[in-house]
Amino acid sequence: MIFTPREKERYLMNMKTPEEIINIAKRTVITESNAINNLVSQIDEDFAKAVELIYNSNGRVVITGIGKSAIIAGKITATLNSTGTPAIYMHAADAIHGDLGIIRNEDILICISKSGNTPEIKVLVPLIKNMGNTIIGLVSDTSSYLAKKADLILKAHVEMEACPYNLAPTSSTTAQMVIGDALAVALLQCRGFSEKDFAKFHPGGQLGKKLYMRVGDFYLEGRLPKVGIHDSIQNVILEISSKRLGATAVLDENGQLTGIVTDGDLRRMLEKQVSLENLTARHIMSPNPKTIDYDALAVDAFDIMKQNNITQLLVLKNRRYIGIIHIHDILKEGIV
Repeated sequence: MIFTPREKERYLMNMKTPEEIINIAKRTVITESNAINNLVSQIDEDFAKAVELIYNSNGRVVITGIGKSAIIAGKITATLNSTGTPAIYMHAADAIHGDLGIIRNEDILICISKSGNTPEIKVLVPLIKNMGNTIIGLVSDTSSYLAKKADLILKAHVEMEACPYNLAPTSSTTAQMVIGDALAVALLQCRGFSEKDFAKFHPGGQLGKKLYMRVGDFYLEGRLPKVGIHDSIQNVILEISSKRLGATAVLDENGQLTGIVTDGDLRRMLEKQVSLENLTARHIMSPNPKTIDYDALAVDAFDIMKQNNITQLLVLKNRRYIGIIHIHDILKEGIV
């Protein structure tokens, strides 16, 4: 950075020590956390009515705001959409210049504003009222224009912003977002929105994969390492080496799973310096191996491997052994 002498002097005067910076950050977090705690007492019957109204509506939730509140409106819109409540975002300034056309008769409007008295809100609210749509105000000042004109009020009053001058929207936008989250979660639970529903709306990325990718998507059907309980150690070694999964299942005379032999079991056997001539799979296998069902979530398979400090699980379908899932397959897919 290049400073003029005066700018450099001002910079040096205002620069804080590391300790001062840490204290500023802590005060900001404390101020905003206090603002959130104070919201608990502000959630009232209007909140419950708003949830019931949206739940029973055949329309969408149209969320609008101006300035920083508009940014929060976008976030709440995204949260509602991802949890089963259809919502669209509409910037308050754009609304009065043509975007009102996106509002349908059955839609419910949530208008977000700290003061509730901004010029754009004062223009927009009467227009919405004339259209006959219900207005829910998410507002800090309950004596404001928006609070008086709204059909229902979601209160998000804050005593002060985290900004030292009580100007920059900080605590207030945090409070707005928390109320939006509370609304989304209440609607989610009213709808009985499940993990399967969540996966349907989040098919991409790590989150989606955790919720919809199953063991059956990973195990390699063509690589089915297996030996009989009486097979020789030589056969066991050849089976593990040829399938390259680090283990083989051991089946009894009826083809039922009875154990597993891993490359670790082979190493431990060699360390004992015993004769290999009469050894069979039964002598070195681990009975009651860890298994996972074909339809189980892949992330559950990973958790079992992690908890038991192992790298593969035997896959069962209708209680029959059908293959192996390896931890490397899950890690490669980016599920965890």
